[in-house]
Amino acid sequence: MVGTDPRNNRRGTAGSHGRPARAAPRRRRRPCDIGALLGAPRRVSPPAGPPLPTVSPMRKPIPDGGPERLVALADGVFAIAITLLVLDLSVPRGLDSAQYLDALRELLPDLGAYALSAAVLGGFWRDHRRIFRPVRQVDGQVVCLSLLGLGVAALLPFPTRLLADYGGEPISPAIYGLAVAALGACHLGLAVLVARRPWLRDGRPTDVGTGRDLLDPVVTVAVFSLTVPLTVVAGSAAMLWWLVLIPLRICAGRLARRAP
Repeated sequence: MVGTDPRNNRRGTAGSHGRPARAAPRRRRRPCDIGALLGAPRRVSPPAGPPLPTVSPMRKPIPDGGPERLVALADGVFAIAITLLVLDLSVPRGLDSAQYLDALRELLPDLGAYALSAAVLGGFWRDHRRIFRPVRQVDGQVVCLSLLGLGVAALLPFPTRLLADYGGEPISPAIYGLAVAALGACHLGLAVLVARRPWLRDGRPTDVGTGRDLLDPVVTVAVFSLTVPLTVVAGSAAMLWWLVLIPLRICAGRLARRAP
């Protein structure tokens, strides 16, 4: 009787090389689909691959109410800025005839600077009311851009004073040109913003900020912006460059009226 080797009984019958034979793999039972038995529709898994891009709806700024308070604030700022221009116009008391005439002559630069700034502020006030004429509600961006422009308008008496007292210095017309160009850029941005957001106008048509109507503010910004490099070449005589604005604005107005 041949004895059995206990090593061969560890995990079944040993193989030809003394290794234990592997057990047959157990078959996994598929779970029962209760939804299919009850007649529920079967879920279809999405195809493999990169996820499809999701398209989010266009978000528009939330309106902040009507434009009445903003227009009233602009009227007050422009009125105060024009009033501040007059405060520096004065003649000392107790002068004889010769001294009185000399004081009036010394006042001529102040009068010229006042007339220029009053015309500039009056023109921008008219454009501001024209921009907001079709507007029925404003949003945060319109308010911020309007406040930025009103801040520049309130600052305009300072470069006006520099122009009157130190008109011979090249830096004075350069500062004045930058201030007017910044105010014009704010109004130009407002016009484009109102034209591209019809929900601020309740869908009402507007000719501000579209086509040839933009020529007037663009010409103003360009002329006063070019004052800075011209002061480097021509000095304080660069102020004569502003006279070009008169025929250019007349031509821009005629083109805007001829536009269909």
